[in-house]
Amino acid sequence: MFTLFRNLAVGVALAATGAQAQDYPTGPIKIVVPFGAGTSTDQVARVLGDALSADLGQPFIYEDRPGAGGALGTMEVVKAAADGYTLSLATVGTIAINPSLYKKLPYDPKTDLTPIAMVGYTPTLLVVNGTSKYQTLADLVAASKQGEGLTFASAGNGTSGHLAGELLGIESQGQMLHIPFNSGAEGLTAVMSGEVDFMFYHPVAALPNIEAGTLRALGVSGVDGSPVAPEVSAIADTYPNFDLVAWWMLTGPAGLSPELAQTLHDAVMQGLKSDAVTEHFKNSGILSGKMNMQELPAFVESELAKWGKIADASNASVD
Repeated sequence: MFTLFRNLAVGVALAATGAQAQDYPTGPIKIVVPFGAGTSTDQVARVLGDALSADLGQPFIYEDRPGAGGALGTMEVVKAAADGYTLSLATVGTIAINPSLYKKLPYDPKTDLTPIAMVGYTPTLLVVNGTSKYQTLADLVAASKQGEGLTFASAGNGTSGHLAGELLGIESQGQMLHIPFNSGAEGLTAVMSGEVDFMFYHPVAALPNIEAGTLRALGVSGVDGSPVAPEVSAIADTYPNFDLVAWWMLTGPAGLSPELAQTLHDAVMQGLKSDAVTEHFKNSGILSGKMNMQELPAFVESELAKWGKIADASNASVD
């Protein structure tokens, strides 16, 4: 008799979940952006959310919640109800880098979040001042081995730009000093003024200055190069182990039902085909995500291992 009641209870619960997924969504959906307004993550969240709104028939609202390398915004989603109405546009930083950098990270990306859809990814450009004496990647590396006090900027400790610079030093066996800034824009300004020697940064922000001659690109961080800078060689052509890209993944709280997650995943895949998203990604050098939902956990595991290895080798950490 107990087994009968238990089976009935499970059946009722599954039916309720199915009904919830069928009706979803019935109201506004919030996307928490774990970084500031105007950042590349904020821009991707808004263009994607608008496409999702058109597909799902409900408005999307955006909340920029920067701080602690994205941990503050991530925790807001971790603590939210698993009903599909609070989501996060997670990044390579919040998912793959932070666990190796923060000694007391308040969440575990493998157990506290539900991966929903890979949105897109982009390599970064290694840039120097437009009048820099470093004309090539080889020039830059040679200088780092000759005691010239080579420095590189980033948007802060533990960011993908920081670890990309650390990896270049590891692979080339050169000496490169990290100079963290409060934002990527500040770091880029320091490179253009000659205060800092180089930086890894998103193509969409760097390209206007490259075209104006105030920056020069010496390499691309991704093994396949950049679609918006095809003339710039991949750093992997010189250092085969160098293959780093920034990426964005839509996530929800742990416990999000497979049915709701699949509904959102399908909406993202459809949204990525919209004219607005396609145009934004093309102009920004972002490649659309192609993974199915079942591939995401293994991808997270591999990225945790990749970025963790760089953090450990460079002794990078954030208190």
